[in-house]
Amino acid sequence: MDPAADAPDVFDPRIYAEGIPYERYRLLRDRHPVARQEEPEILGWPAGPGFWAVTRHADVVRVLRDHATYSSWLGATQIRDPDPADLPFLRRTMLNQDPPGHGRLRRLVARAFTPARVDAFAGRVRERARTLLAAAREKAEDGAADLVSAVTDEYALLNLTDLLGVPAADRGLLLEWTVRVIGYQDPEDAPAPLLGPDGKPLNPRSPALLGEMFSYARELAAHKRAHPGDDVMTALAEAGLDPAELEMFFFLLTVAGNDTVRSAAPGGLLALAGDPDAYRQLADGRAPMDRAVDELLRVHPPVLSFRRTAAVDTELAGRRIRAGDKVVVFHASANHDERVFTRPDRLDLGRAPNPHVSFGDGPHVCLGAHFARLQLRTFYEEWRTAMPAPELAGPPRRLVSNFINGITRLPVRVSGRRG
Repeated sequence: MDPAADAPDVFDPRIYAEGIPYERYRLLRDRHPVARQEEPEILGWPAGPGFWAVTRHADVVRVLRDHATYSSWLGATQIRDPDPADLPFLRRTMLNQDPPGHGRLRRLVARAFTPARVDAFAGRVRERARTLLAAAREKAEDGAADLVSAVTDEYALLNLTDLLGVPAADRGLLLEWTVRVIGYQDPEDAPAPLLGPDGKPLNPRSPALLGEMFSYARELAAHKRAHPGDDVMTALAEAGLDPAELEMFFFLLTVAGNDTVRSAAPGGLLALAGDPDAYRQLADGRAPMDRAVDELLRVHPPVLSFRRTAAVDTELAGRRIRAGDKVVVFHASANHDERVFTRPDRLDLGRAPNPHVSFGDGPHVCLGAHFARLQLRTFYEEWRTAMPAPELAGPPRRLVSNFINGITRLPVRVSGRRG
């Protein structure tokens, strides 16, 4: 009998629409820390060969740090296998590369994405949070508003487009592209998928469906060379990247840069709404804001999973893994590992240390983590200054996705006494 025959399914993206499957993760950590998972056809997306689910913190960190054994380049970083014809294209982005090639691209974008450049936007980020929250209160119906559509979608998008240097008239395009790429598993959140000749949905990350975004990236880079500014796209346009590299950087920054905060901000507020005592500690200043931000990231990581491909035969947590096998790490499970976190189910806004993996680990640790933390810290500070204690005004809706831990609707009370 297969020793993992009773391992629960953590692949089906529909599971996550009901909430993060913490009990399933706990069973996997305790009994099958590296568990074989089936990959059936779901929602029209084709079946795959299956993969290994890695759920303990130590094993997740090991996989993320050991690029020689667990490669991003061999099969890219999404659970489902890309079309073989698309793989060379996907490998152009640093997300799907291994050192040393990954390091070259990362150093180039790091020079554009400096902490000093990010910090220069702090005042603008704060004013935007203040303005959007005030508008949500003013326009609220019966004292409630959907925080996602009223505040956090626009907050994340406009902060990113300021940093990139995208003209105001074009900013809606970035949200449209993000929804198309991130929400593709969700029949309600994403536009109807385009179908290939075989009647199967086309991957929204395929080059055939990204032409509009890439054309825009080239036009914007040309504009920045002629009219430079103190923004990330100017720095990238002048960095000596070849056209394909520039296009993929724009794709990565647009989608990952937007959706990190777009997912984390409403997720953090949802966690606070569920724990009024913790929120009072934050509102009273008893919980250090920087620690609170990281604890909210721990309990609501923006990314649920990332895939690697075994480059060689290896062993992990007693399981033999063959070269070519898919190995998928589950961030939300690692963040709740009792072997690392005391009382992981408790929201502890003063938790320290807090070695969560919500921004990954190893060579691919999130390059925009500093910018994300700045936005989240500012958002929570402005909320506690101007808004009532977070209280749900209806059920939230979660994204149907095994990749992004998204909140697509979050009705909350926005009128009432502060705190």
